[in-house]
Amino acid sequence: MALALVVTARRNDGDDHKGCISRSEVVLHVDGSSTAQGSGAGIVITTPQGEDLEFAIKFGFKASNNEAEYEALVISMRMAHETGAKHLLAYSDSQLVVKQVEDTYEAKEESMIQYLQQITDLNTKFHHFQIIQIPREENAKADSLSKLASSLEDCWTKHITIHYLPEARTPLAIQPITTGEDWRTPIIKWIEE
Repeated sequence: MALALVVTARRNDGDDHKGCISRSEVVLHVDGSSTAQGSGAGIVITTPQGEDLEFAIKFGFKASNNEAEYEALVISMRMAHETGAKHLLAYSDSQLVVKQVEDTYEAKEESMIQYLQQITDLNTKFHHFQIIQIPREENAKADSLSKLASSLEDCWTKHITIHYLPEARTPLAIQPITTGEDWRTPIIKWIEE
């Protein structure tokens, strides 16, 4: 897999999390995507200081949507562990992944069983780990990043930077509205008669 894009690191101004972020808790928003162009993951890591670290990760392998969802969770848990996080709260819009991790649904496919084992192994590295299913619209950032990553081709040969442009570089030309007669006036009068 290749890291395709780091969009931004910024202070999180809004509180869109259902849980309360403790001073030492790292919050993850994860999503996976699988399209005809490829597969990828979108990850938003909110640090205890309130900064959002956003990643779009393009996979160099084919993955189903459920596998992409699991990959996003595994990758984000590894990233959080590497930064020294001890308390982890993960949000995902994948009902299957959340319910399998919670042991509400049984994993039957071999790939899902292997992903669950990775999650279980990673879970031992944290003092506390919780995963919560959220509606897709509450996971919009991770969803957008995963779709971007899965749609990219040959991203490992490119560096993508996204900038925000708050306004146009040139003033808008406003066309004056004129009233009075012009070439349409005789036609309009003829139609009205």
